[in-house]
Amino acid sequence: MADFGDLLSKAKQAQEKLQELQRELATRRVEGSAGGGMVRAEVSGAMRVLAVHIEPELLDSGDREMLQDLVAAALNAALENAQRMMQEEMQRASSGLGLFPGAS
Repeated sequence: MADFGDLLSKAKQAQEKLQELQRELATRRVEGSAGGGMVRAEVSGAMRVLAVHIEPELLDSGDREMLQDLVAAALNAALENAQRMMQEEMQRASSGLGLFPGAS
C-alpha cells in the first residue's frame, strides 16, 4: 500500500497536469454550424465565442427571425462540441495519471 505522502504528491502532480491541460485546451478552436453551414460559430475550449460567420445570401433574405434561430443553433452546437472535446481530453488525461493503482 502506498504511503499517504506519496499519494498526496501524486494527487498534486495530477492536479497540475490537469490544470496545464485545461490551459492548453482553452486555446483550441471548435466550430458548430446550422442551416447547412450558412451560419458557423467558433468557440474556444474555454467556452468563449470567438467568431460568427453568416453567409451573405442569408443576410440578403431579410428573415431576421430565421437568422436569429440559426445563430443560436450554431452557437449551441459549437459550445456542445467544445464541451465534448474538453470532457474527452480530461478523461483521457485523468485515466493515465495512476492515482489509484488497480483501478482501470
